[in-house]
Amino acid sequence: MKRISWDQYFMAQSHLLAMRSTCTRLMVGATIVRDKRIIAGGYNGSVSGGVHCIDEGCYIIDGHCVRTVHAEANALLQCAKFGVPTDGAEIYVTHFPCLQCCKQIIQSGIKAVYYANDYKNHPYALELFDDAGIHTKKVALTELSIDENYREKETYIQKLLKELERQTDDQENLQTLKAEADALFRL
Repeated sequence: MKRISWDQYFMAQSHLLAMRSTCTRLMVGATIVRDKRIIAGGYNGSVSGGVHCIDEGCYIIDGHCVRTVHAEANALLQCAKFGVPTDGAEIYVTHFPCLQCCKQIIQSGIKAVYYANDYKNHPYALELFDDAGIHTKKVALTELSIDENYREKETYIQKLLKELERQTDDQENLQTLKAEADALFRL
């Protein structure tokens, strides 16, 4: 049996965290690691106790959802809230950090950024990381299969079931199909 690498292990954690995202535009997860130990995790979503984009839609200003706290920021804030130092830590993120998160990562003392997917990689973010001596590396998740599109698939299945409901008189079969779909998406 072959064990997965540390990079794959921590990146898988970030992808798992992303599945908790309440953002309808992009699901992002972040895992902060120090000495091969997870010290915090975060996903993008609304402030604690606030309404969620998945429930009420995004609150867009100048092309950005202002309701969302980014995954990297949530992970860093979790460290701040519980008094966990980030100096010298590493962060694993499902998508390349935005410019604002880049600056927060630098200020927190993180020494390395590992990301699975390119996402609007801002040239100034790359410059800032380089100037700060922060190692960046693309680490695609290859060892595990995590479905990042499960929400879209669930929406599509629900659409198909509604269309089938309009076209069938076989309520017993329809209920069976709905139960199977529900079991697939609500484990």
